[in-house]
Amino acid sequence: MSADLGTRIFYTQHGSFDTHTNELVNHAKLWNEVSEAVECFWEDLNELGQADDTVIWMFSEFGRRIEYNGAGTDHGSGGVAFMIGNPIKGGIYGDYPSLKPADQLDGDVHYNTEYRDAYATILDDFMHVDSEWVLKKKFNRMPELAAN
Repeated sequence: MSADLGTRIFYTQHGSFDTHTNELVNHAKLWNEVSEAVECFWEDLNELGQADDTVIWMFSEFGRRIEYNGAGTDHGSGGVAFMIGNPIKGGIYGDYPSLKPADQLDGDVHYNTEYRDAYATILDDFMHVDSEWVLKKKFNRMPELAAN
């Protein structure tokens, strides 16, 4: 980013959270690693004067099932996402999913926020790119995310 080559989107990943067993220990270690990396990156953005122009979108590739499988949990629907940055208005968006059996989606949490709504918001409101052209469909924006 500091080279200012015109690239507007950067992607990285960290894992693997695909543990299925001993999740409390494994995920605590992984989240600590992610936390330290994001903190260092954010400090660099501030030093470079780029914090006001950057949105970090962290998301899971998959969710987890509600029911314990005897050693951990299996893949499921509904994941987690975080947006970080000065342009973002902090808060929780969407509702906590219900764990009641009647509200589950075949044993999974039923997601309540469409991730493409967040994606469309980043494209339209922060990058000023036509999200419908990129996503090939019109999705609802989440204007409440914008700090300004």
